[in-house]
Amino acid sequence: MTTLQQAFSAEMNAAQDNWRQGLLDVAFAHLENAHVLGQRRLGRHFHVHLWMLRVGWAKRDQREIRGQLWRLLLTPLGHLTGRLPIGNTGGANVSAFTPMPVRKELEEVLREHSSLDR
Repeated sequence: MTTLQQAFSAEMNAAQDNWRQGLLDVAFAHLENAHVLGQRRLGRHFHVHLWMLRVGWAKRDQREIRGQLWRLLLTPLGHLTGRLPIGNTGGANVSAFTPMPVRKELEEVLREHSSLDR
């Protein structure tokens, strides 16, 4: 398992643990990290958006629900066209098309992974 896979799994596990405890905002923050780490892999990317939808549903947040349904439709298209905005955290509070700065801790994991791919 690569460092990227480990970091993605850790964020997803933390999100799910917080979900079970009812800490939905904390869970969502971990999902945002997982989104940044997993958005280059279709399965991981789609899985994160399903969980974001789940959190939005639990919070009865109509904006998040609509935003995640839209993103679930766009995710395969983004992978087909290669138009995935780096650093985008995936929530409905940001445009699905806008690249964003990557948090330092996540950038280090992504950089290490990309250097292994060469």
